Amino acid sequence: MSARTSPARVFVARLAGTDVFDPLGDRVGRVRDVVALVRPTGTPRAVGLVVEVPGKRRVFLPLSRVVSIEAGAVLSTGLLNVRRFEQRATETLVVAQLLDREVELVDGSGPAVVEDVALEQQRNRDWVVTQLFVRRLPPGRGLRRRRGETLLVDVAAVRGLGSERAQQGALALISTFEGLKPADVADQLHDLPASRLVEVAAALTDDVLADVLEELGEEDRVSIVSGLLAERAADVLDLMQPDDAADLVSELPTARATELLDLMEPEEADDVRRLLAYGEHTAGGLMTTEPIILAPEATVAMALATARRIDVTPALATMIFVVRPPLETPTGTLLGVVHLQHALREPPHALIGSFLDRDIEPVLPEDAIGKVTRLLATYNLTALPVVDADRRLLGAVSVDDVLDHLLPDDWRDADADRTDEAMTRSAHG
Repeated sequence: MSARTSPARVFVARLAGTDVFDPLGDRVGRVRDVVALVRPTGTPRAVGLVVEVPGKRRVFLPLSRVVSIEAGAVLSTGLLNVRRFEQRATETLVVAQLLDREVELVDGSGPAVVEDVALEQQRNRDWVVTQLFVRRLPPGRGLRRRRGETLLVDVAAVRGLGSERAQQGALALISTFEGLKPADVADQLHDLPASRLVEVAAALTDDVLADVLEELGEEDRVSIVSGLLAERAADVLDLMQPDDAADLVSELPTARATELLDLMEPEEADDVRRLLAYGEHTAGGLMTTEPIILAPEATVAMALATARRIDVTPALATMIFVVRPPLETPTGTLLGVVHLQHALREPPHALIGSFLDRDIEPVLPEDAIGKVTRLLATYNLTALPVVDADRRLLGAVSVDDVLDHLLPDDWRDADADRTDEAMTRSAHG
């Protein structure tokens, strides 16, 4: 619907994900949220859009620069401000903070949940919130939360829309995460206010939350795990890569860390405790205890099937570590490695022990990150074996874990150019 017609009405839930175009018709980004000014009294006013541009950067597009909002397209007047969007205290994100919020209907019929928000452009070209699509909450709700009657009401027909103490679900916001990679979901969570961050994270499934925690910065993931029930937090830690779980546990207060380790599955907790014993910037502190490990009698078909497992990261999938039994870390003697690319050239029935690469130099758990980095770069590898003095495999260090420790501590939160500048300074000493 063109912004020049009067009134123009747009529903925010449908607007999220819409492509944004410049006057030449080139796509410049995608709408992620709407920024509104919501007060306890008075009509809420929308002031801009949060637009995700290439590089996953989120920027602010004032609605005064929007020419039209139509099905599948938002047309802007010109270049976007490329500075990263930072929410102000007076601003409310409609998708992240209003959808699924519990409000009270002023006619006395009880509580309802906001499922969509309608914006209309006024004659002075301002955009205001005029109506809400809500779902009544029936008595004795719970699992029946979404089965109540739906209705479209004027914004003045509800109380509590601007209340900071209002209850709020997370279904609408989580639905916008569909199809996103864990790192992108982590970016969206990071942009939420602290209290909302914990609420939304807690509503994710355990496996999704585990993946997202591996991508979040220290402050955010500590806040989330501290806000979860201990049993739930332990279940999520069980699903994380052992090295990431160990990093997270090390950031928690001692009492909370001990509590969670005691609640974790014994095998997973043992892996985490073993990793916690090593220094942060050593091979032992960087490694995961769950690389691909097979016996020399395994076939190529078995090796490829193992590499295809969804829980194996791309960096670790490129290398199979071949050992004598036992096959759980710490294993028997490391015999060598099989590169995935080499395995693809062999017949499925071939035994992987027949074409081992025995020249890969392993590292000891106490070796510094500098040695690990040099070996990865020198031999163009994505992973290295970590062994003890008896050449038993303890784990593997992957290139992505090394990068996490070489980048600045706040690299997940920093703009791309600031991170590049910090890395350049680091490279030049």
